[in-house]
Amino acid sequence: MPPTTAVGLRSERGPILLSLMLATSLVALDATIIATASATIATSLGSFEQVPWLFTSYLLAAALSTPLAGRLSDVLGRKRLILAGIGLFLAGSVLCGAAWSMTAMIVGRVLQGLGSGAVMPVSQTIAADIYTLEERARTQGYLASVWAVSSVVGPALGGVFSEFVGWRWIFWINLPLCVLAGWMIVRRYHEAPRTGEREPIDYVGAVLLSGASVLLLLGLLEGGISWAWASPASVGVLGGAVVLAALFVRHALRTPHPVLDLRLLSGRLVGVASAISLVVGVIVLGLSTYVPIYAQGVLGHGPLLAGFALAAMTVGWPLAASNSGRLFLRVGFRLTALTGSTVVLVGTTLMLLLGPATSLPVVAATTFLVGLGMGLTAVPPLIAAQSAATHATRGAVTGMNGFARSLGSAVGVAVCGVVVSTHTAHVDGTPSATDLMPALHLVFWFVAASAVVLVALAALLPVDRQAARDRRAAAAEAAVGRPAE
Repeated sequence: MPPTTAVGLRSERGPILLSLMLATSLVALDATIIATASATIATSLGSFEQVPWLFTSYLLAAALSTPLAGRLSDVLGRKRLILAGIGLFLAGSVLCGAAWSMTAMIVGRVLQGLGSGAVMPVSQTIAADIYTLEERARTQGYLASVWAVSSVVGPALGGVFSEFVGWRWIFWINLPLCVLAGWMIVRRYHEAPRTGEREPIDYVGAVLLSGASVLLLLGLLEGGISWAWASPASVGVLGGAVVLAALFVRHALRTPHPVLDLRLLSGRLVGVASAISLVVGVIVLGLSTYVPIYAQGVLGHGPLLAGFALAAMTVGWPLAASNSGRLFLRVGFRLTALTGSTVVLVGTTLMLLLGPATSLPVVAATTFLVGLGMGLTAVPPLIAAQSAATHATRGAVTGMNGFARSLGSAVGVAVCGVVVSTHTAHVDGTPSATDLMPALHLVFWFVAASAVVLVALAALLPVDRQAARDRRAAAAEAAVGRPAE
């Protein structure tokens, strides 16, 4: 293992870190570049009512593949899984770029989601494998820089492509990134071969989990639109989701190696960290989807300026995240997450004051504040959970956390979509600005309520301030060459 000070792109592990940054850039860019073009894509290929499907199809696929990829990385190895994820993301980007209908677009988004669900947790697991806790506090700045660049470049490119070049370039730009990321990982990341007997793959659990998730989101997205909420179709779909979810829980608690090990949630740290990740997903995707729609549909700005409002949030996030490592080493994971979630609550509360006459800089300022809070809230609980896990379960813990966030994102977008669709009258598939503002105000209330839950969950994290003091003292002693007591 290289010395603790050898952290950075020029260190012995630098090429691996660069490979992880490239892989992360795929997901980071896709997370910001499509949001500002969602209305344009829906108008070109379908209707406004189908906007949530652009996100939920991606997020559902990511939610399903994340725990499976995390589990398989423990069994088959990290390198195979991250390369498979990049390959799926590449295939999905090609299909989205060539999409001739909303159905083709949704299928492409599913492939992208499957790839993203493998890339993110496995790259995070690789970082946890090769860096110590103190080193990860420093490498967090490098990984956060990827999101920082993407947060500026993504919305700008999304606005420019959709307004001046063509929205299909939003997906074509992923192709060279996929090729470069895959090549770097093949060349630079060398994983020790797996030894011993491989654990079986839980195909039954994967089918039950997939079925429950699909029916849940189908019921939320189509209820009140394709069928009435109290209709037999709605009751059947949502009831089927409950039945399959119950069967999955029963199966997961009985099988030795489930695709999503629910027994990990019995540990307070992993359970609370996963719950925080779920609520983070609800808030982030709710705002990422509907802030650009608010800027365009209510304030009357084009996609490029709407991207500015969203970019402010995605700039604030990495700025705070790059410094969260120093903070949680100094004051602990709990206080860091509690501080960040409080900032998120302040930002989402201020969004309740937005209206049809609000200036775009004010919108950007509120989303920037939310982003700052998220930068301190999203990652520290995950790093704490990874640090408490063994090498054999670290991938499963990371996958659990990623699944929670993806599922929260999908459910958040679905719920917000239901709110907007049921409170607006559509003309040619597009709601009027008069109807849109009250509906979006309800969305902002939902997001603010979720932020209250986020603060409560952060307060439930185990108190670890003394552990932070001990780590700081040990690091200071090591720095002067004295053995720790």
